[in-house]
Amino acid sequence: MSLLGNILWLVFGGLLSGLSWILAGALWCVTIVGIPIGMQCFKLASLSFTPFGREVIYEGGAFSFIVNVLWFLLSGLLLALENFLLGCLLCVTIVGIPFGKQFFKIAKLALAPFGAVVV
Repeated sequence: MSLLGNILWLVFGGLLSGLSWILAGALWCVTIVGIPIGMQCFKLASLSFTPFGREVIYEGGAFSFIVNVLWFLLSGLLLALENFLLGCLLCVTIVGIPFGKQFFKIAKLALAPFGAVVV
């Protein structure tokens, strides 16, 4: 069932979301200091391409908090807003509610991705 959900996910906006994560990762990797942040973006792009059947567990510490603040100011707000708006758009219809819930999960992750583990 999750295979079918992931295929439909790509059609209903998952491709756009995943490409946004890859773009953010590529922009972060331009600087040497931003490479670890860019690598995390690439890991989360895989979640954004196939979110069904996967969960996010939040862990973290002081370093994660500092990087999350920097992330929120430079990239996180735009990615979270994009995913939130796509989720709201899909939740208008009954059929789109499961896809909208996945967009909300990714929007929450976009606000603070460091310290999060995808299972």
